[in-house]
Order: sequence, then C-alpha cells, then structure tokens
Amino acid sequence: MSVEINGAAHERAPRPGQCLRTYLREEGCFGVKKGCDTGDCGACTVHVDGKPVHSCVYPAFRAQGRSVTTVEGLAGPGGPHPVQQQFLDAQGFQCGFCTAGMIMTTAALPASLREDLPRSLKGNLCRCTGYRSILDAIEGRTSVTTSPAPGAAVGSSLGAPAGPQVVTGQARYTFDVDVPGVLHLKVLRSPHPHARIISVDTSAAMAVPGVEAVLTHKDAPDRLFSTAQHEREAEDPYDTRLLDDVVRFAGQRVAAVVASSEAAAEEGCRRLRVVYEVLPFVLDPVAAMAPGAPLLHPDKGADQGIRRSSSNVVGELHASLGDVAAGFAEADAVFEGTFRTARVQHASLETHGALGWLDDDGRLVIRSSTQTPFLTRRAVARLFDLPADRVRVIAGRVGGGFGGKQEMLAEDLVALAVLRTGRPVRWEFTRAEQFAGATTRHPFVVTLKAGARRDGTLTAMQLDVLVDTGAYGNHGPSVMHHGCHESLAVYRCANMRTDAVTVYTNTVPAGAFRGYGLGQVTFAVESVLDELARLLGMDPVTFRERNVVREGDSLTAPGSHVDDLGIASYGLDQCLERMREAALTSDAVPPGWLSGQGMAIAMIAAGPPGGHFADATITLLPDGRYEVAVGTAEFGNGSTTVHAQIAADELGVSPDRIVIRQSDTDVVGHDTGAFASTGVVVAGQAVLRAARALRAALPAHSGVPAHSGTGPLVASGHFDGTPRSVAFNAQWFRVAIDPSTGELRILRSVHSADAGTVMNPLQLRGQIEGGVAQALGATLAEHVDIDSSGQVTTTGFRQYHLPTVADVPETEVHFASTSDAIGPLGAKSMSESPFNPVSPALANAIRDALGVRLTDLPFTADRIWQSLQP
Repeated sequence: MSVEINGAAHERAPRPGQCLRTYLREEGCFGVKKGCDTGDCGACTVHVDGKPVHSCVYPAFRAQGRSVTTVEGLAGPGGPHPVQQQFLDAQGFQCGFCTAGMIMTTAALPASLREDLPRSLKGNLCRCTGYRSILDAIEGRTSVTTSPAPGAAVGSSLGAPAGPQVVTGQARYTFDVDVPGVLHLKVLRSPHPHARIISVDTSAAMAVPGVEAVLTHKDAPDRLFSTAQHEREAEDPYDTRLLDDVVRFAGQRVAAVVASSEAAAEEGCRRLRVVYEVLPFVLDPVAAMAPGAPLLHPDKGADQGIRRSSSNVVGELHASLGDVAAGFAEADAVFEGTFRTARVQHASLETHGALGWLDDDGRLVIRSSTQTPFLTRRAVARLFDLPADRVRVIAGRVGGGFGGKQEMLAEDLVALAVLRTGRPVRWEFTRAEQFAGATTRHPFVVTLKAGARRDGTLTAMQLDVLVDTGAYGNHGPSVMHHGCHESLAVYRCANMRTDAVTVYTNTVPAGAFRGYGLGQVTFAVESVLDELARLLGMDPVTFRERNVVREGDSLTAPGSHVDDLGIASYGLDQCLERMREAALTSDAVPPGWLSGQGMAIAMIAAGPPGGHFADATITLLPDGRYEVAVGTAEFGNGSTTVHAQIAADELGVSPDRIVIRQSDTDVVGHDTGAFASTGVVVAGQAVLRAARALRAALPAHSGVPAHSGTGPLVASGHFDGTPRSVAFNAQWFRVAIDPSTGELRILRSVHSADAGTVMNPLQLRGQIEGGVAQALGATLAEHVDIDSSGQVTTTGFRQYHLPTVADVPETEVHFASTSDAIGPLGAKSMSESPFNPVSPALANAIRDALGVRLTDLPFTADRIWQSLQP
C-alpha cells in the first residue's frame, strides 16, 4: 500500500482489519489519540484528502493512494497552522487529549459550518474545559498573557508551558512512546458478579501463535492491598488481590494473556477455559446489610480496615453534636427528604493503562496514566517485595483524571507481566473496560431532616447516608467521611447528627471522583434547606446568610476529629451577594414554557486530613534558567503553569526562564499526588519555599554564576499539607422547561468562587467552567447502568451521554476578593469544588419552575415530564 502521511510516502501495508488510527500511530503519528474506538469522541480525527474523518472507524486500507494529514502535519514551514495558533492564544484545552481532534475538525470547517458550532462539533468531546475556551479559540479570541514582566506572573493569564506541544501533537501521553519488542496484555473478565474460580485451563490460549504467557491467580502475589492511593495507607481497606480466586463483580480480572500483538492476546483470552462455582450475589446496599445476605469479604475484618464484614459494612460513622431531638422540638418549620445519586464514570478521554519494562540495570520501570506516581511506586514495590529504589514510575502528560487515576488499576498487572516475561509489556483499557472494570462515582442515598425557627435560624440537622462502594472498599470510608463533613460544617447549627454507612455490593467498585462525596451529600443538604426557606417564606440567599459559618468560626460536624482545618480567608459573603445580584436579572422565556431560578453553596477543604506531602527543588542552570523539579502530575489541573508562575515571581525573572521537571520518581522529590485539589496549595507551597530559599542563596547582583563553590546552586522546599484552609463556591441557574416534553434549557448560569489569590484567571475560570460542565452531565444525563444479573450495560459513549458543545451553557464566573493566610501567596484550592453546588442549584431552579421537588439524579427529560403527570 502507498499512502502519503503528512507529505511523506509510506509503503507499509496495514494488517487485515486494521483501522487508520492504529496504523498512523504505528507510523509515529502519536498526535492521533484513542478515546473510544467507536467514532464517538473525535480524539482521533485526521484529514483524508482534506476531509476530516474519525480514524478509529476508518479502515486503513482505504487510505491507499490518498493524502492523510494528522495534527503533526498541519503546520506549515512558517510555523503553526492558524487554528493551532488560535487554540494556543485562547488556551483552548486543559488536559489536551482531545485537542488534536478538535483542531483537525476545526481546520476543515468551511465558514458556513462555523456559524453553527454546536452542530459542527457534535462529533468531538471534551471532558475538561466546558467548551468555552474551545469556542473562544475557534472564534479567534485571544485570552492568554504572553509575556508578563518579571515579578508579575502571578495574577496573569499565563499560558500552559506545554501549550505549543499540545496544539501541535508533540505532547507525550502515556502510550506516545515507541518501545521495541513490546508485548500486549489483554484481560479475561468475569461474566459473574460473584463466583469462585475452580480452574483455569490455559493450554489452548498458550497454543495461539504469539502468546508468551498466561497469568492467573496462581501466578500473582498472595497479598492484600487497596487500589486506592493515599499517603496514609490506613485510610483504605486492604481487601483486593492482584488476581483473585474469588471474583466479586462482573468485569473483575480473572486472567491475563500476554502476546506479541493485541489480536493474539485477545484470541488467547477467548480460548481460556474457566470453571466457576457461581455464588449468591447482592446488588443493592440495603439488601447487602440484611441478615443472611451474601457476604463479599467474610474472611477479612478489622485487621484489613473493614468495619463489619459480617454485614458487608466497610465503614460507618455515628456521631452527634448537641441535642438533635431538642433542636427539632424548638423548630417552627421542619423538612425531610431522601435523595439519590447515580453511578457516574470519570470518562477521561485517555483511558487507564500502563507500559512497563526492565531498564539496563534490571529495575522495573512503569510509565502510567496516574495521578499518584510516588504512591504507585510504593504500592508496586510492596506488592512484589522490591526495594523502592528498584521501581521507577513515570507519568507523562495525563489525559484527564478527575480522581479516577488516584487508583492502581493497571500498573500491578503490567508489573507482574514484565517480571514474569522479562519483556516490555503494555496494557491500555478499552472504553468498555473503563465502564465495567475501572471505578465510578459512589452512588449515595441521603436522607436529611432539618428544622429552623421562624426567623430562619437552623435548630437541628439530622443526616442519614448510605454509600454503595461496590465490590471493593477503595476510597469508600474516606468518601463517606468527607461527604458528611464540609456539607454540614458550612452551616452554624448547634444540634446535628450523622449516621452513615459504606456497604459492599457485587457491583463495579466505586472510587475517588471530583468532589469526593461532597457533591452527593451537598445535593441533599442544599435541596432540603431550599425547601425549609420556602416553608418559612424566606429568600434562599438570605436564609443561607443567616446560617452559614463566618470568619473566625470553627468548623464542626458530627464525628469531626480534624483540628488542622480552619477558615484562613473568607469570601462566602461575596459569593452569596453575587447570587442575589443574579436573581435580580431577567431572561427571555419561550412561550408556554415554565421558568425558575435556584442557587446552592458548597465548602471544601484544601487537601485531605492526615498529611499530603510535597517536595520541590529549584536549580540554577548554567544558561541562567531555573529548573523546578516537583512531583505533581499534569492532567489539565494547571498546576504546572502555576508552579512556573510562583517560581518566576519569587526569583524575579520572567516565566520563560523557568523549566519544569515533574512526575518521575527518579528525578523529582516525593509528592503524595495530584488529588484533593492540592496541586497549588501543597505542591505550590513547596515550590514557593524552594524559590525563597534559592533567592536567599543567590548573589544580589545580576549575572549570577550558575555554580557555587561545590556545584550548582540548588534549594529545596517541603510542605506537609497542614494546616488547611477552606474554599467556597456558589452556583445559580435560571431555567426554562417545556411542560409538554420535559425538555430543560439553562437560560443563565452564574458561578462565584472564593479561591483566595487568583494565581491565573484564565486557568481558574477554565477549572470552574469544566467543573460546572461535568456536574451538569451528572445532573442531567450521565449514569452507568447495571442490570439484574450484575452486568454493566453501559459500554461506550454512545450509551453514556457526555455533555457536548450544544449541551453546556456559558457560565458567568466571578471571583471573590480574598487572600488566604495559609495558601501559597494567598491562593486556595479550586479544582474539585466548582462541581459540588451544581446539582442542588439546578434542582432548586427546577423546583422553582415546576413546583415539584426532584430527588433522584439524573434529571432526564422523561423524569421531568413524569413529575408533572397527575
């Protein structure tokens, strides 16, 4: 076959059935991404004879005699293509995994199709941005600050250091490397939600040409661990084995086949013969706690961090403040409601996966799509009894995380395969595996009863929470505790009680997800308080103003044992005032439609309790630049940009003199991980301390030497994540609803955030817009379905409605004017928190429009319509 790729002739024939996406990547075009392999996400878009196609569903043989252009070939000899430059100028990306596809689609759009971008971009998905920056890029708006003066980087909209690489397809994600001789790993997954493996016949699989190894539970370490990654390992129950002889959900790993090609590995999986003893299973958390229910982990207990394995309860909280009964007795109004949230997938466009090999010294090297390279190294080393310095973990640029990659879901099995074969091995999840074999957001059932006096003062709050953690307890107890804390602690109420349990079921495990439980509980709390305000005839903003914590207050909630969390800056009053101002506006409503408005608030801690550590070093290089070495992974969270800004300002230089090295356990200091919104407030603090230490060591004149008497000038900084402050968010919506169909339109969206010092307005706005968009998906459409046999029936984006350009309204973003006493240069966290008030704010707007309270997420059009029926 002869095909022209980016102007060069390629003669290699594709394999039978090969798609153009994999062919192009094998030819070195790593800018062509895999997001779905079903033509649904657009990350693989290329031009064939000038026309955009989804290369994952385009047969490679059809490119015979044609000209193919990928994002790498779009630029001309004079520099980037105009569309690439527009995406750079507007910073039309966050993680950047979708960006090549977005650029290729946009570059092929004629002027007539640019007039209706929601329709023209319907085949391209972005999970990070909320699309506003992408639309800015396409429409040619420049948002970035290109050259801030020395000392003026913080507070400017500096572009991401990797921006030029992202828009030209040169940024390297997990699998964007060529490893000669790599083997491919595929997994056979359980068809049963609960079964014991009696035997695995591997003979037919081993007979497949190209198969090098088959791995079963007999080949795996007989050691328990948790896939969840925290600095304090005791936070998560140790209830998981790498490969187990008991499977506890449909989709659990049973065996792995390692072969010279993906096709051979897949055929090997098909030829495995497994004999199961099918066991009773339970899918509902209430049923799972009932006497006589099937037990998922009867052989484990307190020593493994499980509270009551005899009742399938992995964690629980029962605590009170004050006298709840007396509080309700003095209330003039009481409201109680029960609310349910669905399973939601992170849907990062880069799926889970890892690539492993042995280096020249025989050390195990893992290149992984992870938010926690150092904790993953620790987990792999302990699992295989290896010294930590015999394991190296590298995270390239990560294509989205949202908490889902605070897990070890691929690295352990890849490590086993590498150690067994001595060969490089890669394993990349399919999109179907991402739904059935990764993790989801925890489904919650939340009941809240609240009472208040006639003047609006809260007298009592009683919270009951049921958390479904799935088959394994990774993150389950921590998500429960976190969800029950700040959702109540944001209010001043003398009498509170919380009863919460986290329960095992034979379903796909849940895990860390943006908000970490707060979104689920806040949905209930803010909905109930809205109803309570209605009963009292009070404005919802005024009602909250009367009851929220204020500057100088302590933060308390039932069961709270945290003493390092406080209000180090306070902007919630400003956030609430923006909500009041929004409510005074008006919008045109379609004739015959119902209109309403609603708001909600949320508070979140800057980091987890118990320590979150970061080390940073800064070195003055011979050429006068400064190298910042910090462990935080970059996956669209923007921490890399902010670290460069902090270092530049403290050292009094322009940002272009800052070089960042990150996410490689061999070359940077320890970092707990890029989760819990710590990239700025923890790692940023370490960078700030390192910069100040180096500045103090530098000569006070220009042209400083790059070396001291004994070597390069180097300084280090460390922060252990304590004390911690809190950030505040408020969201407001006006909606219109067609009562004849249940169709909902968001007429206006306003978000106000107290993020302390705004380090980078463009990035912060993007984090908020992306959080609102992701939360709207969870509120209006997204749900992972499990049938009565325990099978996940949601297998791809075609069944799982991610928000598209057409689905996401523009959100008006406001920043409170505060400066935090704890955060670096006054900054606070803001990656997770914008998600949390969105569902209740929209629920309150729908309630205002319909006069009906919806309690079960998502609010699909059919549910809205059904709520209006007599």
